[in-house]
Amino acid sequence: MLTGSIGMLPSASLDENNKGLYEPCHGSAPDIAGKDIANPLATILSVAMMMRYTFARIDIAQRIETAVRKTLQQGLRTADIAEAGKQKIGTAAMGDAIVAAF
Repeated sequence: MLTGSIGMLPSASLDENNKGLYEPCHGSAPDIAGKDIANPLATILSVAMMMRYTFARIDIAQRIETAVRKTLQQGLRTADIAEAGKQKIGTAAMGDAIVAAF
């Protein structure tokens, strides 16, 4: 997978019963906390993984993944994945856009 940013990578550490710890692979990024510049997609996609693997709610996981995909297709980007012709937004606006697409 080519993601363009570690802010796009969800992560899970699961036990034999599919219970575990879900978080973005980059952790909590304390150096940018409170600056509205973090990419929330890995955290949101980690929730999709939790729905899929721990709670066996593939339907909800797919809705979350689809919402992320739709938001990116709309051209919305946080600074770490911004590109020419795409709208650069902050953490909160990205989260709001995902919720709206959900």
